[in-house]
Amino acid sequence: MASDDIKTLRPRRLILILTAALVIAGAVAANGIMARARTQSAVAQWTDHQAVPTVTLAKLVRGGTTRNLTLPGTIQAYNKAPIYARVSGYLKSWQQDIGAHVKAGQLLASIDTPDLDQQFAQAQADLATAAANANLAAVTAGRWNTLVKSQWVSQQSSDDKAGAAAATKATMDSATANVARLQAMESFKSIVAPFEGVVTARKTDIGALINAGNGGQELFEVSDLHKVRIYVQVPQAFSAEIRPGLTATFDMPQYPGHQFTAAVVTTSNAMDINSRSMLVELQADNADGKLFAGAYCQVQFELPSDPNMVTVPATALVPVDHGVQVAVLGNDNKVALKPVQLGRDLGDSVELTAGLSPSDRVIDSPPETLQSGDPVQLAATAATPGQQPATAQSPADKPTTMVVN
Repeated sequence: MASDDIKTLRPRRLILILTAALVIAGAVAANGIMARARTQSAVAQWTDHQAVPTVTLAKLVRGGTTRNLTLPGTIQAYNKAPIYARVSGYLKSWQQDIGAHVKAGQLLASIDTPDLDQQFAQAQADLATAAANANLAAVTAGRWNTLVKSQWVSQQSSDDKAGAAAATKATMDSATANVARLQAMESFKSIVAPFEGVVTARKTDIGALINAGNGGQELFEVSDLHKVRIYVQVPQAFSAEIRPGLTATFDMPQYPGHQFTAAVVTTSNAMDINSRSMLVELQADNADGKLFAGAYCQVQFELPSDPNMVTVPATALVPVDHGVQVAVLGNDNKVALKPVQLGRDLGDSVELTAGLSPSDRVIDSPPETLQSGDPVQLAATAATPGQQPATAQSPADKPTTMVVN
């Protein structure tokens, strides 16, 4: 009987074992399927997450009431005259050297002119001869006029003598004018200062050959430095705001920490075709003589600013077919593309005059494929306590400074 029981139990045990194996296999298979499903779901979520662009916000600067514009300038004398010789000869002597303060008409140098002196002497002799001939002709004409009244000579002869007297009188007048001309030339042997100022150059010495006119060598240079003129090339973008009467300040390298005051007196009202800039003239008093002709300076203009204007980084601009746009991030983290109007290009930043408010959140360096309505996510940024990153700055009470070289 024992052997019969054993024979009947073996198929049951076998079935139980097979059933347990099937259950374990099903559990393993189900666990694998669920793990694969979870993996696929995680991959899908990661893919969807990566499909949303990560962006950063640009820092906006709101325009203040004023802004400073710094430009290089060149100082020139109020009046400057290069002195050339009016007569030819040799330099006899010079009385004033560079740096000398001279009055108008003060002697600078003397020229030895032997050729001119001989011409002047000859002209004086010619004048004396012409005067004698004219006197004799006048006396002769008077006598013949008396004789014609008593009919001792003909009227024709008397008229001939009168004509000869008039001709010799004209010759005397010509000789007189020639003497006056050479006498005026004689006065040019003395080189004098044309106005009160400073001798800023002496380019000759005793014994030097002097040629008349500006084709010869420049002898002296006299500069009037009681006031100075400052010339600045203002870019076209700022030219509309530079007007006569505008006050500016300037500084010079040799006077660190010291500022001088100047005023705009005139503009050229024309743009240089190469640099697209306008020449502006300022004037400054120079009573203490600290300002020199030809010196370099930096001129600071204080210009009015539009408080509604916003300055954004140039990398935030999105060029389109009909202008420029910026990508603005909404409260729902979706993008809105806004058209804007450009103002002045400051290099790494650009002024926007319309289309944007300082409270807008502007995306910096937006992806090229970004469109309005696309969702984005903000990159994690480390903000200092009490400071909101990538938001508009407070109203600029301090002026914006722009330096143009």
